[in-house]
Amino acid sequence: RNGVAVPVEPSIKTIVELTHRVTSGLCWLGTFVMWILAVRGFDRGHPTRSAAGWSLFFMTTEALVGAGLVLFRMVADNPSTARAAWMSAHLINTFLLLAALTWLAFSARHRDGVRFPRDRQTRRLLAGAATVVLLVGVSGAVAALGDTLFPASSLAEGLREDLSPSSHLFLRLRLWHPVIAVFGSSYLLWFAVVVVRRRPDAGVAKAAWALGGLVLIQIAVGLANVALLAPVWTQLVHLFLADATWITLVFVALSSPSPIPDASVVP
Repeated sequence: RNGVAVPVEPSIKTIVELTHRVTSGLCWLGTFVMWILAVRGFDRGHPTRSAAGWSLFFMTTEALVGAGLVLFRMVADNPSTARAAWMSAHLINTFLLLAALTWLAFSARHRDGVRFPRDRQTRRLLAGAATVVLLVGVSGAVAALGDTLFPASSLAEGLREDLSPSSHLFLRLRLWHPVIAVFGSSYLLWFAVVVVRRRPDAGVAKAAWALGGLVLIQIAVGLANVALLAPVWTQLVHLFLADATWITLVFVALSSPSPIPDASVVP
């Protein structure tokens, strides 16, 4: 964009963008190296090889989606609805990438590797939790986009914009994020309690407690984000905690190779 490999007297925005692109390239190379090491170090069919393959796949699609955002100008002040779709795809791909990398790190520590649970009951419970996190994340991405493109000067003004039928679609959808988050958080807290009560394993229980704690912290940060009118730093903290919540959920799944008994019963 600047016409040179290393911009002369760059702005802060340019430095951030350049750093992002360089680190993204290094992350891809690092993932490629991990895939090579997994192929050489583990037998065919080993879970760690599968995890490394998926990690490389999602790292590649992450780069492609990021490139698409730039090439199709889904950046800066672009308020098109297509941008929301691109941002949602970017977030979902990031979560899938994090899941694959977490699986890779977890499986590589075990001689026989680790797979996700195979019994139908546990997989349904985990799929519900994963779907909740993705839905809350996507709605949050759209809300953050509305906050960035159409910043409000006060809570009252923001609420009026959210409820106005003439407001931009992003603003009208922004109101749904806290609603989805409340129901989603309730499910995740119930999920954590179910796991703790029905799986005595120390590792699984610790991961479930951590998941519940992160959900509660995320709620508090979300409220602070609204009260402070969504400054950049609270949005970044909110996103970081969303990633941490997702990774912890993956840990719960990988720590639960055997069925979670009576998982369909509400405690």
